[in-house]
Amino acid sequence: MKAALKSQRIETPSWAYGNSGTRFKVFAQEGVPRDAFEKIEDAAQVHARTGVAPSVALHIPWDRVDDYAELRAYAGELGIELGAINPNVFQEDDYRLGSVCNPDPAVRAKALAHLLECVEIMEETGSRTLSLWFADGLNYPGQDSIPARQDRLAEALVAVRDRLGPGRRMLLEYKFFEPAFYATDVPDWGTAYAHCVELGDGAQVLVDTGHHAPGTNIEFIVALLLSRGKLGGFHFNSRFYADDDLMAGAADPFQLFRITHEIVRAGALEDAGVAFMLDQCHNIEPKVPAMIRSVLNVQEATAKALLVDADALSRAQREGDVLTANAVLMDAYNTDVRPLLAEIRADMGLDPDPVAAYHRSGYGKRIAAERVGGAQAGWGA
Repeated sequence: MKAALKSQRIETPSWAYGNSGTRFKVFAQEGVPRDAFEKIEDAAQVHARTGVAPSVALHIPWDRVDDYAELRAYAGELGIELGAINPNVFQEDDYRLGSVCNPDPAVRAKALAHLLECVEIMEETGSRTLSLWFADGLNYPGQDSIPARQDRLAEALVAVRDRLGPGRRMLLEYKFFEPAFYATDVPDWGTAYAHCVELGDGAQVLVDTGHHAPGTNIEFIVALLLSRGKLGGFHFNSRFYADDDLMAGAADPFQLFRITHEIVRAGALEDAGVAFMLDQCHNIEPKVPAMIRSVLNVQEATAKALLVDADALSRAQREGDVLTANAVLMDAYNTDVRPLLAEIRADMGLDPDPVAAYHRSGYGKRIAAERVGGAQAGWGA
């Protein structure tokens, strides 16, 4: 169990270190990074305190630089790898009616060119994962042909798949609403799964825990995708009402435990093919300590999942003993694993309390004093 927790890898998102907010206001904070290099510095702090966050995902064009080899080298100096590349085909006026699903061939060509540019960036950064999310959709019945849009989407995905080199893959994310109001072009895991099946081994589904209707059984989706070999990874965050992008485990830690239980049960925790990634926007809380807390929450859920007595659970399930089966799960979930995780961090040469260690380091005060002037990173930057 200790070995599994020490080897766990959780990727943080570059955009979480920038300014964010609601649709009404973006809230600026002191010390927010002004470029991709400073975002990597913040990500390195999360890894230094937790020991299990050695990579950072990039968002293009938000993290575009002149020299990706230089960025990769700088990350390496700080003990960080460059992780998933996330294209942005949703923030330009041309994409008002969609990107790769747009009825205008010129707009579709522009969107595809950006996706292929991101594949090139993968090659320069050493990334093995292209993470795709499309805001494409419809606001009104009759606005466009639903099947035609699916055909356009499939055509673009095939072009990207054919450009990906060996050892690289694409993850297709889904979202049941927003920003489209009537119909979203990739609204659910079934749609994403259908496209990934057609695309073959180089494509898998990405599950964002905030992208579901209330009451959705996310662990069922996880279990099914695992059984079909099509679970590519996660964007962990929390939600209360919609896609709130709060810290992982903040809203429903029991759900996070149930998800990690399915991963452990399937033997997929050690499988590097299932990527544990965070996708969050810290609107009112300090960025780096909030990211550290999210990593700790995922660790705690994983530790509890590893505590499940698999033999006792299997026996109760075979015997149809409903209450005992549920009790086995609840016994693991109700166990306080924080002392164990503190012990593991001490074994790794880390402070047992990562958040307290971060505050004692003075890093937050230092970047607030040093990062003065220039344009802070944030939505659209």
